[in-house]
Amino acid sequence: MKKVAFYTLGCKVNQYETEAMLEMFEKEGYSQVDSEEFADVYVINTCTVTHMSDRKSRQYIRRMKKKNPDAIIAVVGCYSQVSPEEILDIEEVNLVMGTNERRTIVEEIKKLDASKKVSTVDDIMKVRAFEEIEISQSNGKTRAFMKIQDGCDRFCSYCIIPYARGGKVRSRSMESIIEEVKKLASNGYKEIVLTGIHVASYGKDIKDDQMTLLNVIKEINKVEEIQRIRLSSVEPVLFTDEFVSEVSKMKKVCPHYHLSLQSGCDETLKRMNRRYTIEEYKTIVDRLRENIPNVAITTDVIVGFPGETNEEFNKTYEFLRDIELSQMHIFKYSPRKGTPAATMENQIDPQMKQFRSEKLLNLSKENFNKFASKFIGEELEVLFEQNIVDNKYEGLTPNYIRVVVDSNEDIRGQILKVKIRDVKNEYVEGILV
Repeated sequence: MKKVAFYTLGCKVNQYETEAMLEMFEKEGYSQVDSEEFADVYVINTCTVTHMSDRKSRQYIRRMKKKNPDAIIAVVGCYSQVSPEEILDIEEVNLVMGTNERRTIVEEIKKLDASKKVSTVDDIMKVRAFEEIEISQSNGKTRAFMKIQDGCDRFCSYCIIPYARGGKVRSRSMESIIEEVKKLASNGYKEIVLTGIHVASYGKDIKDDQMTLLNVIKEINKVEEIQRIRLSSVEPVLFTDEFVSEVSKMKKVCPHYHLSLQSGCDETLKRMNRRYTIEEYKTIVDRLRENIPNVAITTDVIVGFPGETNEEFNKTYEFLRDIELSQMHIFKYSPRKGTPAATMENQIDPQMKQFRSEKLLNLSKENFNKFASKFIGEELEVLFEQNIVDNKYEGLTPNYIRVVVDSNEDIRGQILKVKIRDVKNEYVEGILV
């Protein structure tokens, strides 16, 4: 039996696509091994959000060929899409595929040996159809990330992704989504996480009033075995009065929304080409909190964006301190060649980025502790995902609080009630009820 190993960088969409490609290989008789083991085929699913992502991909490519000089090295994903010639020039690489036509990967590899080099990368800007690849196996997991959309037409000034994923929105058909949900449910998944490159744009490319993200959620809500529905990162403009009112009525929809912010300063948002103001963002946060009890709102923030003055950063800090989001992911701005922001004036000093990052990380810890402390003494339902050490198990509440409990039994894959006892750093401890 031939062996295949995957190494995946980047976002949840990449992780989903890796799972889908793995199933293709397994259907052709391959067995999966760890990426550090000997394999006949190594597939590197790349990210290109930063130049560091590109470097990690190149380092891994070279390392894998040393594991087996006769192996086929296939490089796929976003870095491949934006820089196919650069990757094909790497001596160890045999196959370069972009962010489309991954369903042909096994077929392409069958044509190759370790001496051949091929690129199948096409012009992603001309692609109009959603690429139908899917997962159906449980692989011992409890949450399934499901890709329902691809492409992005936002063109934020710091982001290379529209050039890697296409500048046209492509939506998956409702029939295909529900078919996969039912397969996943029959294989033991209890939670579906809807993901994509710009999920809020779902249905924009299809002239059908029923093809909306809200209707996707409603249809998944009808699948009995699925107990939780969660959204991945979304832009705040999705949350109209109608959307919030409807999702608040569906008990399966998790009260957790990751609303991408990036900056709490309007001047900075404008340079980023983000299409909302902080006042609009706050209105949406208030709307969610007024309609959904115990809702958790998390976000992403970039510090050190070109031209971000001390005054602009302080506006961001004060906004985030006042709005008290439950958790924040903080990123130091990294110039990405090919984006407008990379050539902007007034690039920020690395030490200043570090200072600002640490200040917001400390605020995030404070906000999480304040949010999680509200639940001490309460009983929450937790979907347990993994055994972290000895008899300790970890899982998530619907509102995205990470919970650790002691159990002498294997409770992975179960939704159980837990009484919250104590708040730690970025998680809570509890006892099974």
